[in-house]
Amino acid sequence: MDFLQSFTMDALRILSMAFIFIVGLAVLAVVTMYVVDTTQSKDAIRHNYPVVGRFRDLFTRLGEFFRQYFFALDREELPFNRAERDWIYKSAKGRSNIHPFGSTRNLTLVGTPIFVNCAFPRLDEEARDPPPVEFGPYTPNPYLASSIINISAMSYGALSKPAIQALSLGAGLARCYMNTGEGGLSSYHLEGGCDIIFQIGTAKYGVRDKNGALDDKKLADIAAIPSVKMIEVKLAQGAKPGKGGILPAAKVGREIAMIRGIPVGEASVSPNRHREIDNVEELLDFVSHVRAVSKLPTGFKTVLGAYGWVDALCDAIEQRGISSAPDFITLDGGEGGTGAAPMSLMDNVGLPIKQALPMLVDILSRRGLRDRIKVIAAGKLVTPAEVAWAYCAGADIVNTARGFMFSIGCIQAMRCHTNNCPTGITTHKKSLQGGLIPAGKAQRVEKYVEQMRKDVAMIAHSCGAAHARNLKPHHVRMVRDDGTSTPLDVLLARSRPLGPDEYISATD
Repeated sequence: MDFLQSFTMDALRILSMAFIFIVGLAVLAVVTMYVVDTTQSKDAIRHNYPVVGRFRDLFTRLGEFFRQYFFALDREELPFNRAERDWIYKSAKGRSNIHPFGSTRNLTLVGTPIFVNCAFPRLDEEARDPPPVEFGPYTPNPYLASSIINISAMSYGALSKPAIQALSLGAGLARCYMNTGEGGLSSYHLEGGCDIIFQIGTAKYGVRDKNGALDDKKLADIAAIPSVKMIEVKLAQGAKPGKGGILPAAKVGREIAMIRGIPVGEASVSPNRHREIDNVEELLDFVSHVRAVSKLPTGFKTVLGAYGWVDALCDAIEQRGISSAPDFITLDGGEGGTGAAPMSLMDNVGLPIKQALPMLVDILSRRGLRDRIKVIAAGKLVTPAEVAWAYCAGADIVNTARGFMFSIGCIQAMRCHTNNCPTGITTHKKSLQGGLIPAGKAQRVEKYVEQMRKDVAMIAHSCGAAHARNLKPHHVRMVRDDGTSTPLDVLLARSRPLGPDEYISATD
């Protein structure tokens, strides 16, 4: 009994001393922070409200987490709301996307697409698979692209090794193509056996010489790889038109530096434009040169802001001949994504895809080049309704990047540029890549593509179209600011920019 009492007293004494020690450390820490805060002059809040002012930064960081998981409604978040992400997550996992009770979408918001169902929709047995799209009829190696949804440009470097592997394997299973992005072609892009679109960015990563100019031999070697089907010359991307790609120094490891042909550990910042291309004539010269060297269909990627240059491009093509035209134009919307971009460009520069795509298609149609130049649409097209709208607006092919990122596990943590992506998709830290198993995630890529094809076909059949590529502007109405909706073809006729001759007549 005496022993027990003695043991208890000793334990209480030790606990009391530990408590006093901890309290002392806490007091010392508070006093230290108080002194530091009151003597520093860089942060006014911490100076005027020492210690307590430190919680502001903490609450600011936590606010993003709480809004995403607790406070934001299903349709409120940006850039992608919870309803959109959930559709992708469920589709990628093969789960049902059936919902009860009614739509949670506000169908009166300006710009909302409302598809025009016909009185007598297509029966399942009347439906057909979309025919493939031919690229590069004037090249030795034309390319037939069949998938209505494909993987948009994402570089190895911006994305991790297992992410690229998962997307490559998934694209091979789903029979869609994969764009390399401007970071060059890695062995990981080729692992899945999918079709590859090789992108040449303004820094010519992967095909550059020691001075940063195009190396024809390197380009020819890449074009000779059987999986490489087309070449895309990147002029601009939606999130940062007018500025080149940005890969933070923390992501430029030895392997990435070798693939790109740049120094290890230095930020990879591409020029604002190709030094060889400063007008439409030089653009056609560069496209023709790349096509001649690669012997593959060649086009370019851009963002519309100013659009008069597109008419000038058509003029130059008319003078040179139809074979001189780019084989395709990949059009990115101003709402397009990226791992790193200045907010001023991301928020304010470049026309959204819903304005730009009909405009581009109209110009090419008016100039008689619509059949010659294929149009690939990109920019936040991650759900069936958005993809179906793009086909109504005239796209031949639709690309998405972030849709596929969600399919392999992206949670929109907004940490792409920090090298601390919690899902392992945009980080090169091995400790964060452990949960991203390429073989398993590839199956999710395949299921996402399958569900997208199924649901876009369902929308098309409801409108009376046999398949997605049969969708036309009159199959969708767009909600206007007065709450009513107008057919897309009517809106296009009203908003079409005047041609030169029409402008002169209208001002006489």
